[in-house]
Amino acid sequence: MVGLLAPASIGRVYLIGLTGGIASGKTVVANRLEELGATRVDADQLARDVVAAGTAGLTAIADRFGAGVIAADGTLDRPALGAVIFQDPDARHALNAITHPAIRELSARLFAEAGERDPDAVVVYDVPLLVEASRDPNFHEFDLVVVVSASVETRLDRLVALRGLTRAEAQHRLASQATETERLAIADVVIDSDGSLEETLVQADVLWESLADRRLAGSARP
Repeated sequence: MVGLLAPASIGRVYLIGLTGGIASGKTVVANRLEELGATRVDADQLARDVVAAGTAGLTAIADRFGAGVIAADGTLDRPALGAVIFQDPDARHALNAITHPAIRELSARLFAEAGERDPDAVVVYDVPLLVEASRDPNFHEFDLVVVVSASVETRLDRLVALRGLTRAEAQHRLASQATETERLAIADVVIDSDGSLEETLVQADVLWESLADRRLAGSARP
């Protein structure tokens, strides 16, 4: 395991960090693990929750960036905020300083709640930007990091065929994320989704079946 990870133990939540580039098939794997019994926590959804109307996060954003980033209905005007932060690295850092601690706090609470319901729960934290987030020393430690991987060509084809992007738009999306090399460098398990849907699901099933042994192996470490 890389330094980001913590050894597993029986009798507590087993936390899996699941990541993959855009159009890698990560959502397919996350859904499958949830079907098999895992508790899924979606980092993207948490990012929306912590800046919902009436939250301290949204108030802090309004204080920092002004009323122009708040829509008429009191919700965050994402295009307006995006126009600010994508042009100004300092503004982007300021936004992260507001949202990242709130996301960490909320995710930790959800992990704890899963453990209260079932001390041996498997929690899958679905984090598209896990490589980027792992650079934060305060980010969560994981018992296992799973990377869903597909070739650049496969991902480009999916973005064009399934999401209606132009090839240039798809290439821009891929270039804006961490590289596959960076993702694979933190992986304990790699699921290759270049093949068929069925082949990807089989790999997710095999991973699920391996978790009991992985937990026992982790608990036996000194």
